[in-house]
Amino acid sequence: MSTPSFAELGLPATLVQSLRREKVAEPFPIQALVIPDILAGRDVLGRGPTGSGKTLAFGLPMLVRLKGKPSAPGRPRGLVLAPTRELAMQIERSLDESALALGLRLASATGGVPTKPQAQRLARGVDVLVATPGRAADLIAQNALDLGDVAVTAVDEADHMAQIGFLPQVTSILDATPESAQRLLFSATLDGEVDELVRRYLNDPVTHATASAAAPVADTDHHVLFVDRRDKSRVVEEIAARDGRTLMFVRTQHGVDRLVQRLAEVGVAAGTLHGGKSQAFRNHALAAFTSGQVPLLVATDVAARGIHVEDVSLVVHVDPPADPKDYLHRAGRTGRAGASGTVVTLVTDDQREEVAAVMTQAGVDAIRDSVRPGDRTLSRLTGAKRPPGKPRVAEPDPTPAKPIPRRPGGARGGRGPAAPRRTRRGSKP
Repeated sequence: MSTPSFAELGLPATLVQSLRREKVAEPFPIQALVIPDILAGRDVLGRGPTGSGKTLAFGLPMLVRLKGKPSAPGRPRGLVLAPTRELAMQIERSLDESALALGLRLASATGGVPTKPQAQRLARGVDVLVATPGRAADLIAQNALDLGDVAVTAVDEADHMAQIGFLPQVTSILDATPESAQRLLFSATLDGEVDELVRRYLNDPVTHATASAAAPVADTDHHVLFVDRRDKSRVVEEIAARDGRTLMFVRTQHGVDRLVQRLAEVGVAAGTLHGGKSQAFRNHALAAFTSGQVPLLVATDVAARGIHVEDVSLVVHVDPPADPKDYLHRAGRTGRAGASGTVVTLVTDDQREEVAAVMTQAGVDAIRDSVRPGDRTLSRLTGAKRPPGKPRVAEPDPTPAKPIPRRPGGARGGRGPAAPRRTRRGSKP
């Protein structure tokens, strides 16, 4: 059975033409499933593997339903909630051209940057707001955001919202929207708090799923590479020196910074992405990675839910994930939209049992090999090669430094004229 076209799903011609200009010709399975129900006004519960096209699945019909009626200042009619800054900005970028084609105004509001410009943008009028729960709550508290006119709300990656403790904020935000509003929820799993969210806020929802929540990412080869702890650093360096867009995951922020510095010392440039960096730095690193200017990005799990970059050919778990959901979301950064990809997990002797359990729970049957630096097997599986060896300077944080205050009467940062020497009362200086 052939997949229906976007026009056959009910999207208007102007939107179909806009998608064609962006080289989006045919809908993915999750899009073909959910678009008609969202256009019909039904509440929808969607489940699909990462990279399956969920953003356009809920975003396109939301825009169509909001078309033709202007929004009042500070009162958007569409709301999308996302767990991370990166994902929120990615959703905004993905829907921006489509919104423009329909004459709608789109904006994002995330943490890590001042609220004032976001409040000013809302005051000028926004039809669809894409926000992280914390920043949406801040704007509501400042009376810059009113959700009383919201007609459609989408909650993306609700399971990750629960994992990082955002569901109390999500429920308070949903309480601020009209009960009659259409609600769309997308999640990899539906257990615990997410199931409670569905039962509380979705009215007779239609459920669509394109794969099991525990299904491994399609079109992706999975490998477990056993390494001696003493060899691991050199193995990572050789993989990092490969050609092609590569994403490496490390468990802690300190571990990311340390690895990026070590790679710079052997001549391999790498971008850095974790929650300890400024938003400007994170935006810059992600832009350089997306453009291919810096084809290697080292990240913590904050990136697993927020990076949607095409042509990531290799994902490396430098530190194995402790949770099967984290494994699947990290792995989902490659093999996207039908492209092939490779996922490699580096495992030392003391990690074997833990990793085996995670793989089993994730439903992944990985190929296992033992490797050492310079191995043909390592090169064949990952494209690893000897790093250049010439040290590189690590990329600086582009956040503008605060100006050094001028001292009275002197140049910036200078000492200025000497002040009179203090003396005891009644004595001469």
